[in-house]
Amino acid sequence: MAEASATEPESRDRGSADRGSTDLGSADRGSADRETAGRQTAGPEAANPEGAGPETAGRERADDAVIATRALTKRYRGGQLAVDGLDLTVPAGSVFGFLGPNGSGKTTTIRMLMGLIEPTSGSARVLGRPMPGAARTVLPGVGALIEGPALYGFLSGRDNLLRYDAADPAADPRTRRARVSAALDRVGLVAAAGKKARAYSLGMKQRLGLAAALLQPRRLLVLDEPTNGLDPQGMREIRALVRELASDGTTVFLSSHLLDEIEQVCTHAAVMARGRLITQGAVADLSAGARGRLVVTTPDPADAARVLKEQGAGDVVAVEDRVTAEPPDHDLAEVNAALVAAGVRVRGFGLERASLEDAFVALTGEGFDVAG
Repeated sequence: MAEASATEPESRDRGSADRGSTDLGSADRGSADRETAGRQTAGPEAANPEGAGPETAGRERADDAVIATRALTKRYRGGQLAVDGLDLTVPAGSVFGFLGPNGSGKTTTIRMLMGLIEPTSGSARVLGRPMPGAARTVLPGVGALIEGPALYGFLSGRDNLLRYDAADPAADPRTRRARVSAALDRVGLVAAAGKKARAYSLGMKQRLGLAAALLQPRRLLVLDEPTNGLDPQGMREIRALVRELASDGTTVFLSSHLLDEIEQVCTHAAVMARGRLITQGAVADLSAGARGRLVVTTPDPADAARVLKEQGAGDVVAVEDRVTAEPPDHDLAEVNAALVAAGVRVRGFGLERASLEDAFVALTGEGFDVAG
């Protein structure tokens, strides 16, 4: 949630401001529509989106979407196709996970949704309005943390938030300090509020960036790797905060390379690969669509592994008394019977519930890498 150009940290921080963060306000300094992007203040209610992508079975209606794209495409100079015909629907009130391996087009998509870059073709609607054309109307209702926060390193955490809020023409100065204190408390930074931002750890900077997004009520939060740099306790706290925000009616759109994080906190998810949308829907439905691994518990793991391979099972792994495998295509009762006939003492036999990781690999044919 970077600051607008009037208060751009990188140009003010005597060379010490954090680099590499996304500055929503500076993406197009000549455009008034970009001015409030980083501040993300509370805004007017927007109408439901129109003209979103065609409905498909199991997909939420576009009329109820907070984000809806239709054939959204971004091709960079030189011909690189970063996003190819994306039809994405993010239901209101959901915690929506945006998944994909490195270079899959997730960050490019987020930058188009926030009006930071123009699409080559296609359309995007956020809070019911077209982006980037309606950025001035849309962005005050959006809080965003993209590629890390931009901070003034020579200011304290509290003073950074005060500066952010002061740059927002819609913010009430009479409640500024109270709202800053509440945001710091919400992300667990009260004790470090007086420390210079340059002395913050990566995790503390992530927390401060999230606090900046929470200075005003939000209809939508867009979070790019929100738990990056946090220790396990910090990750649990941020996940709890995301759930709390969702229970209050805020839609949360987050990208993450942590599949277990998506399973723990998200209600819906989309999977990207090589710039294209592979699937989207409720997390439970995505996991249910993948076949779980076959698990055999036996004191005869070597014999069990041999029989499973003979029966057509793939990726057979034996660890102590537990043998797992990708199940063969034929009836599993026949596999169990073959084990028994071969003298394998079967003490447990069944399919594990598929995880989101199983679904991801089945859909993309790839392992999961860092966020792209």
